[in-house]
Amino acid sequence: MNVRSSAAVLAAVAVIGAAVPAAADSSPSPSPSQQPLPAALYGDGDPQYDGVWRQSLALLAQHTVGVEPPKSSVDWLAGQQCADGSFAPYRADTGTACDATTMVDTNQTAAAVQALAALGGHDAVVGKAVDWLKSVQNEDGGWGYMAGGDSDANSTSVVIGALAATGEKPAEAVKDGKSPYDALLKLALPCDDEGDGAGAFAFQPGKKGELVANTDATAAGVAGSLGAGLVVEPGKGESADAGCEKADTPEQAAANGAAHLAGVLAGDDHLVSALPGSEDQPDYGNTADAVVALAAQGATGQAAKSAAWLAENAADWAAQSGPAAYAQLIFAAHATGTDPRAFGGTDLVKQLSATGPAAGESSRTANDDKAGQDEKAAKAASDSGSGLRWTLSIVGVCLVAAVGAVFLLRGRSRKQQS
Repeated sequence: MNVRSSAAVLAAVAVIGAAVPAAADSSPSPSPSQQPLPAALYGDGDPQYDGVWRQSLALLAQHTVGVEPPKSSVDWLAGQQCADGSFAPYRADTGTACDATTMVDTNQTAAAVQALAALGGHDAVVGKAVDWLKSVQNEDGGWGYMAGGDSDANSTSVVIGALAATGEKPAEAVKDGKSPYDALLKLALPCDDEGDGAGAFAFQPGKKGELVANTDATAAGVAGSLGAGLVVEPGKGESADAGCEKADTPEQAAANGAAHLAGVLAGDDHLVSALPGSEDQPDYGNTADAVVALAAQGATGQAAKSAAWLAENAADWAAQSGPAAYAQLIFAAHATGTDPRAFGGTDLVKQLSATGPAAGESSRTANDDKAGQDEKAAKAASDSGSGLRWTLSIVGVCLVAAVGAVFLLRGRSRKQQS
């Protein structure tokens, strides 16, 4: 639910930058884009900010449609875990222990939990990851992108999904008497909001505590408030009420948020985003997240319309963006009962699988297959569109934008909007 509004992304970049000790700046390591990429990794773009996120989404999407991912790719994901249970976006050398300079985060960790829990066979990895997530829960019951960062709707929601995926009850994950649902309720805009954001969710409170409606955070907040993860079964949940009522429960907050999303989508069936100084552009990733959120709530009518819009318009975006984007579309198709193998003329499952290793292919090191790695490195250097909601999402999430590109984790280059 796992990469966000442009304002939130800038904040995340600042957090990431502030979290790296000055000593680390004196001897920077080579960018992953300058190194051969693991054969087991999905996508050819630089994985520095979204490697674990896109791998997790890709494997979870394949599992959702009945495709068994290559063992090498699953093992690669599990092998990215740090000793304390957390995950960073990308560790080129897993033989070197994680330390204070390793940029672990809640979104990558929660996405990995959801994927590995669904695939099975990695209970120890999943258990350690869940323990780490619980250990970095904030006093308000929520989570920030980085451990100790202020809680946000996207990160809190993707962690809720991880807890639910392992059989935990999110309401029982309590810190100082507060659960994740308490944190989300604090980010829900009231029904009497003076703007047009009634019932929406904010990403985080502003400097003065004000709440600004954000569609990406709203999609995440709806799913999180319902205890849903990245994958939602079609036809689940209660029908969305077109109105907005005071949200004293997470269920009512979800209903309000879904009504807000349905209202924003009603015109063109898709959401929009814009970079500063540019015209509004369709926001494919956020629209896919909104479809999943609406389906989780039971607002199947608008969810189906927006899924149909994605089927007609999102193929080029997914081809450019890579595995996380294909996964988001597969999740949207699955949530609405749409065939992902015939999604507007595109076989999303085939296209996603093509971004990863062939089934049964083993992981290779640079010495094992230098020619193949050189080919991947060359493709990575020319590919500016790798797959974060952070999850957002978010989530990414995350931020190829941080190194001069404009693609964010989970394709979320969002403007704050109602």
